[in-house]
Amino acid sequence: MIRTDIVIVGSGVAGALVGAKLARAGVRVVILEAGPSIDREAAVGVFRAAPAKVPESPYPNAAHAPRPSVLEIGVPGTGYFIQEGPEPFGSTYERIVGGTTWHWLGSCPRLLPSDFQMRTLFGVGADWPISYTDLEPWYVRAEREMGVAGDGGNDQGSPRSAGFPMPPVPTSFLDSVVAAAARRAGFAVLSTPQARNTETFNDRPRCVGNSNCIPICPIGAKYDALVHLKQATDARATVIPNAVVFDVLLNANGTAAGVVFRRPDRTEDTVLARAVVLAANAIETPKILLMAGGGRGIANSSRLVGRNLMDHPIQLSWALSREPVFPQRGPLSTSGIESTRQAATRNARSAFRVEVGNDGWRFPIGDPTFEFTQGPFVQLLEGGDALAQRWRDHVSKEIRFASLTEQLPNPDNRIVPDFDHRDAIGIPRPRISFSVGPYARAGMADAKVVHERLFEQLQATSRNHSDIAFGAGHVMGTTKMGRDGATSVVDGDGRAHDVSNLFIVGSSVFPTVGTANPTLTLAALALRTEAVVQRDLAKFPAVV
Repeated sequence: MIRTDIVIVGSGVAGALVGAKLARAGVRVVILEAGPSIDREAAVGVFRAAPAKVPESPYPNAAHAPRPSVLEIGVPGTGYFIQEGPEPFGSTYERIVGGTTWHWLGSCPRLLPSDFQMRTLFGVGADWPISYTDLEPWYVRAEREMGVAGDGGNDQGSPRSAGFPMPPVPTSFLDSVVAAAARRAGFAVLSTPQARNTETFNDRPRCVGNSNCIPICPIGAKYDALVHLKQATDARATVIPNAVVFDVLLNANGTAAGVVFRRPDRTEDTVLARAVVLAANAIETPKILLMAGGGRGIANSSRLVGRNLMDHPIQLSWALSREPVFPQRGPLSTSGIESTRQAATRNARSAFRVEVGNDGWRFPIGDPTFEFTQGPFVQLLEGGDALAQRWRDHVSKEIRFASLTEQLPNPDNRIVPDFDHRDAIGIPRPRISFSVGPYARAGMADAKVVHERLFEQLQATSRNHSDIAFGAGHVMGTTKMGRDGATSVVDGDGRAHDVSNLFIVGSSVFPTVGTANPTLTLAALALRTEAVVQRDLAKFPAVV
């Protein structure tokens, strides 16, 4: 049995930030991670040898902490998720020390002020219990903690009280070509804020353009949660890998007493703490809450734990530019179109953010290495003129756009633990019910029109528009924040309405999701919650 002040479940960016800040304030902290630790150099080697360089390719799929893979999504009877439909949930995550920040892209736009007032302004979705103004100072702190590089001269619709810690990541030649085409079509292409070093920061090197941010930055120039896990352990916090939490214990008065975890060999241990912070993700956090108490569940008087699962369904389009644009250089995306996020039609259809890809056709069909080993191109492996011609006439002209749409909260989109389907150590797997919905589909249709206008200005050929709503890797909702305990799981501080010393951090608390990549927002919320935990520590029950 382990005794501590605060136990944190999950070692991704939210858990790591909370753990580091608390530990550096002298609080005793234990961080539990379901999966193993990762060696960066070894993972890079695994990635380079992988035939399919998908986001999960460098990382182990541990039997005791299995995770979903894009190679299994939508294939009935395979993978970690039990998919009930009517559509497959298309996003994945890692269960390793550092979480999914190992293979995130690094994009860090803020939500818009209007994203916090969807019900008031547009009559759809829900309002947040906090405003953009409430969160703005915490956005500044999160940008400094993570090291966000950006253009302080353009707030992209989200007012700023301070500049970025670093100058922006340079945009690519491809960006400049697309920007010129976009201007002719009536749009502006802007530099994307990114948690990626443009100078030495937090003892990490600047980005040198390795072009495989997803699935792994080989030099650590892109922020990952290991930065704050190191800060936490340097301040005497304890990180325990391979510790799969499956129960949250309660005291007789209904406060949280700690958690129980299971190891790969099925032995179990308990961590008793003055407060519990759940920082797993929007699948694993509600699963833990619903498994607690032998399946009775906790913090669920609203009956909303696990409900309102959301993503940013992607409209993916790709083509060949008339002139070479030379993709595969630098980060996978360095710019986008932001004005479409502020559509006046959000009462009826989703707005969207257009991400301009630097990675050619890697997203829709795989990287050039994979492309050259398929079908009629296999002979290109012999090299020579044929390979050079293929690179000159095709790969050098590949362009793609990925528009992230806003999915409305729907209580029928949910995750529950499936007690009939368990993993290798007996933990229920997540059973997911999911559909994209007409609101996001309408936004995808609008995005396709914008993509086609850009293709026209680029005089593009071989134009493709996917009919599949790709997952963005943005797993959100399921422990909604709100003012009323009857209609939400946590309050605006991330505190569970039903359990006064139980806190939830991460994108699971989002009431709505906007069109911004969620990591910066969840980091800002985590820092805000940490301040409340630290302030109220003396009020929490003592560990027995």
